[in-house]
Amino acid sequence: MGATLALVARDPAKAEAVVRQLQSESGNPRIRAHIADLALLEEVRRLSDELSGSYPKLHVLVNNAGAVFFRREVTREGIERTWALNVLSPFLLTQRLIGRLSESAPARVVNVASAAHEGGHLNLDDPEGLRRYSGFGAYSQSKLALVMWSYGLAERLDGRVVSVNALHPGFVATRFGQNNGGFTGGIVRFLAFLFAIRPKKGARTPIFLASSPAIEGLTGRYYVRERPAASSAESQSPELSRALWAHICRQTGVDPNSPAPPRVGNAPSGPG
Repeated sequence: MGATLALVARDPAKAEAVVRQLQSESGNPRIRAHIADLALLEEVRRLSDELSGSYPKLHVLVNNAGAVFFRREVTREGIERTWALNVLSPFLLTQRLIGRLSESAPARVVNVASAAHEGGHLNLDDPEGLRRYSGFGAYSQSKLALVMWSYGLAERLDGRVVSVNALHPGFVATRFGQNNGGFTGGIVRFLAFLFAIRPKKGARTPIFLASSPAIEGLTGRYYVRERPAASSAESQSPELSRALWAHICRQTGVDPNSPAPPRVGNAPSGPG
């Protein structure tokens, strides 16, 4: 589509290879890689400063990075890795870029969630599984939290300035889940071989939410196969949403009364 594209990755060599491939296939030279480990909040803060300094306009932020960890791992910042990468990182990055997005209006935030959120339960007494940990339970909870804070952010913004929507891309045949070895990792690989869709198909809904004129100004929704869908009942709980917002603001050091951009009139909103 000719847009300037900023990719974020951990591995510089792999990132540069992808940049060269995309530039060659698209004929668009305006593609650049930024290196950061998004499981670390200090890296997210550095990255947000780098992006703000590199791009005077930011029209679309797609939060796509995520993973599942079948064994409980803790980052060097002392945060359980699933919660850090799938929940806190995209929240903090979005909050730190809200000003630039608002200045570039109309702008969009697209959060890649998962249908796994439907089986998730938000446990704010122990969201990081310190007392009891299940890899898929942690993943499902993280995607539930992602959908919930997407709705919470949408309520705080005018959708005609910055819209915020979440989506389920499908079970996509990337290397997702293959960071886990052993028997469970083998099951993931086997299921992916049998049922996963190709990445090009899995990208359709994120691209639709990032670019389609048909949804300009629509916000606070959840999409599956490029159509609005109903997310889980728990994801639409106002009480849980407020509690989650306060919790992740404390963890990330974000002002719970942010973002600051004012609402103008009544933007179309509400969970799909």
